[in-house]
Amino acid sequence: MIQKELVIVGGGPIGIACGLEAKKIDLDYLIVEKGTIVNSLFNYPSNMQFFSSSEKLEIDQIPFISKEAKPKRNEALEYYRRIVTSNDLKIQLFEKVQHIEKDHQDQFIIKTDKQTYKAKFVIIATGFYDIPNTMDIPGENLPKVAHYYKDPHFYAMQKLAVVGASNSAVDAALECYRKGADVTMIVRGPEIGRRVKYWVKPDIENRIEEGSIKAYFNSTLKEVKQDAIIVSTPDGEVRIENDFVLALTGYKPNFSFLEKIGIQLSDDGKFYPQYDQQTMETNIENLFLAGVICGGMDTHLWFIENSRIHAKMIMDRITHKLSAQVS
Repeated sequence: MIQKELVIVGGGPIGIACGLEAKKIDLDYLIVEKGTIVNSLFNYPSNMQFFSSSEKLEIDQIPFISKEAKPKRNEALEYYRRIVTSNDLKIQLFEKVQHIEKDHQDQFIIKTDKQTYKAKFVIIATGFYDIPNTMDIPGENLPKVAHYYKDPHFYAMQKLAVVGASNSAVDAALECYRKGADVTMIVRGPEIGRRVKYWVKPDIENRIEEGSIKAYFNSTLKEVKQDAIIVSTPDGEVRIENDFVLALTGYKPNFSFLEKIGIQLSDDGKFYPQYDQQTMETNIENLFLAGVICGGMDTHLWFIENSRIHAKMIMDRITHKLSAQVS
């Protein structure tokens, strides 16, 4: 068993920010990440452009220089990787935390698929990109259905259905259309999502209006077949020839992991975790949350730009606790 003062679960931007703050106060910390550095960003679409400008993605006031005002995925990967390597942050990659519990000494035992750690403090900064919101319909498990989108070239000359109307769905629909895919969008609501990037929204609306991209509004995907999809529309069921389905219906945090640890979640369907908004400490003493995971199902509440402050708030609380122990 490896002893640490602090274990940070998650090596995304906010987990990295927590590591930087821990280093400043000379805390014996370790970041444990189940994938690569900023794993969620790595799994974003290849050509993705952030909604935020580069300065809003900065952590610890380290300048983020990009070619455009709003950086792209590859620039973000370079930025955060260089922060980790240049600051020699202590991080274990491709190591998945399986369970966290307290022992009789009020210390946390953190079990991973490779090692066991013991720590006085734990920060969970695991984001929300790992578990897709499923449609729970027949055929969803067919190989032609994907909940993650990477590159438009794959869908060239194919009949593609894109489910959803968020930024990810709109980006995928436009990119695939421009690479030669026959794109049909299936949107649960009456219009394209209002939070879609303002410079992209007119583009998708114009492509739909001119008929380049077909769209069914107030509609849901009912069934996926090998060569077709069945869509429920206001005018009844429609069968559409289909090769691939991109179900970009959003993602959610690993609530079962939080519950297993003992973090209390709200019972209103939003699953907001319980934490002190001033210190980020949960209902479990010395266990903290940071980043988008704080928003439960409302994954749009927290971003890098407004949750990077969590790292400093947590370290202030830990510093106070350690000072109280000494005195």
